[in-house]
Parts: sequence; C-alpha cells; structure tokens
Amino acid sequence: MSDQHSFETLAIHAGNTADPLTGAVVPPIYQVSTYKQDGVGGLRGGYEYSRSANPTRTALEENLAALEGGRRGLAFASGLAAEDCLLRTLLTPGDHVVIPNDAYGGTFRLFAKVAARWGVEFSVADTSDVAAVRAAMTPRTKAVWVETPSNPLLNITDIAAVAQVAHQAGARLVVDNTFASPYLQQPLALGADVIVHSTTKYMGGHSDVVGGALVVSDPELAEELAFHQNAMGAVSGPFDAWLVLRGIKTLAVRMDRHTENATKVADLLTRHPKVSQVLYPGLPEHPGHEVAAKQMKSFGGMVSFRVAGGEEAAVEVCNRAKLFTLGESLGGVESLIEHPGRMTHASVAGSLLEVPADLVRLSVGIENGDDLLADLTQALG
Repeated sequence: MSDQHSFETLAIHAGNTADPLTGAVVPPIYQVSTYKQDGVGGLRGGYEYSRSANPTRTALEENLAALEGGRRGLAFASGLAAEDCLLRTLLTPGDHVVIPNDAYGGTFRLFAKVAARWGVEFSVADTSDVAAVRAAMTPRTKAVWVETPSNPLLNITDIAAVAQVAHQAGARLVVDNTFASPYLQQPLALGADVIVHSTTKYMGGHSDVVGGALVVSDPELAEELAFHQNAMGAVSGPFDAWLVLRGIKTLAVRMDRHTENATKVADLLTRHPKVSQVLYPGLPEHPGHEVAAKQMKSFGGMVSFRVAGGEEAAVEVCNRAKLFTLGESLGGVESLIEHPGRMTHASVAGSLLEVPADLVRLSVGIENGDDLLADLTQALG
C-alpha cells in the first residue's frame, strides 16, 4: 500500500491484504511452527519456521513500518524484548549510552541490572535539556535513548534537536514512542534512527496482549536487527501479532478520545485544592508544551499529578478510585490509576530516576469523560 495514504487508512489497510485462498478481509492467524518446503532449500513465500518469520507477524510488521514511516518493522514478545534485541544489536562491551532521567522502570532495570553486567555503560541526563544531553556524551557513546512524553513525569524531549546532538557524535537516537503512538508523533521524520514501542499499550489498546516493536529506516540496521531477532528468538506469537494488528485499526479514533478525556482530567486537576502539581504536556504552563505542540499532533492520554498531602495521601487516592482501575500498564480503553513509586517504578528507587513519592499516574481511557471526572473528584476527597 502506498505510504501516501492518510494515517487512518494505513492503520486499517497496511499489511492487511485479503487472504488469497478465501478472500478473508482480516489476515488469518497462522498458528503454525513449520512450513512445507518446495524442495530442499525451496521456501514457499520465504517461510520455513515461525521464529524466523510468520505470515501473521509479517502483516503486523508491515503495518508498523507504514505507520511510523519506516523501512522495516519488527514485532517482539514484549517491549523489553524489543529493547534487549536493540541493545545487543547496537552495542558491544565498553560502549556507552545516554539514558533519560525519567524513564520506564523496566528500561532502567535492563540497563542497570542486565546490560551493565555485559559491560555496557550509561549516563543519566535530562533529555529535555539539549545541553545536558551534549554534556553527557562521551567518545564511546553509541546511542542516546529518549522517551517523549516520558514515563511517568511526562517530560518532553525535542527529538530533532537531540538527534542532531547524537548524530554529530556519531551516535544513534532511539525514541520510545509508546506514550505518543505513531498517530500523535513520527520520530523517524524528526531525525530518530530507531523507534521502540511497547505494543501492549496504545497500539494493542485493549489490555489483552503483551508485545513490543522496533521500527527503523536504515536498511543495513534493519537487517542486523532482523538477524538478532531470529537469533535470540523473543518474537511475537501469531495470535499476539493478530491482536495488536486488530487494535491498531482503531488507534486513531481511540487516541483522539484518550486526548479529549485527558485534557478534561488535567483541567480538573489543575483546579483541585488537594493537587499540588499537574504534569500534562497539553497544559500551557508545562515546560515542554511548545516543543510538544511542535512535534506532536496532540498531547495524548497520560496524565500525572502530585498530591498535596504527600505519599500516603497519594496512595489513598489510588485506593479510593473506582472507575479508574488500580493497576499497572497503560494505553487500554479502560482508565487506570497507579502509584509509580510503589508500582511501575519501584525498580528506580534510590537512583537518579527515582520518582516523587506523592506522584499518581493516570492512563485516561475512552469512557465518558464526565464519569471519569466524578470518580477522580470522589477519590481526591
């Protein structure tokens, strides 16, 4: 399918060719491990074994590449599996990476507890400050890793500016685009080299699948990543790939509703006396608002806020919520609430990435907006 089509059209049609046998408009779930070959070494359609390639996963990978404007998409068993493949492809012992001072706890754990034991070094920098990124670079820096918006403080990084810093040093820029989704932000077009996704989140969108993805434009890097994907084997299963592909079809309409509801939630929280700070890039007072407005279509469905009463008060808000489900993860149609310090970001306690103890993170769903506001109001007391 031509990449000249609109995002909404690509989301529904890219990689979703009608089944040649039956005409089914939805790609089949090829729940198969191996394939009959047309003679020794004669692969039918390029398929031999489903770790190496599977038609359902191929459909998803083609769709991912089209949505991000990349040359190649690769689908994995989880977001962290995608990150692990990327690190082992890009880096060797002794290499250095700049990572953000606000990031998903699992990403920090991967660097600090796994990659570091392999000899990969990292420095922490405020990636919303271009000068701080430049100062953190070393002669051995091979990658700069950013999340924008970040998890859980919703910081914004100027992708184009940081890409320039990375490329001047001969490093690659990796952008975790999970919070924005390709509907709201296109990092490759802004200069990024690699896009990372937890497709568990907005791409799948229904809290029923775990998956990850990488998207790149460089054909040589694409081949290296594909080699490692096959060699390491943490690939998306066919049913999981099918679920993500199904979720993507409604990504655009869901993200519009997520953003609409999140904007209402942020407005309510800014006026509530028990909230000391609201972190949402759509607010004009957010320090990254202008950059976000420049590089994003809209501001997304994630909102974090600090509770004036401190840590215990924040925990109580999470416990009193009813329509907002207390749970980890994000990006589903249902609204979620969590305490990052004790839940998703417990692994960064005591590090430079430690989050405020009074912080609450919301994944604002697509329910009726007024119902969500009423629930937050009663939860805050």
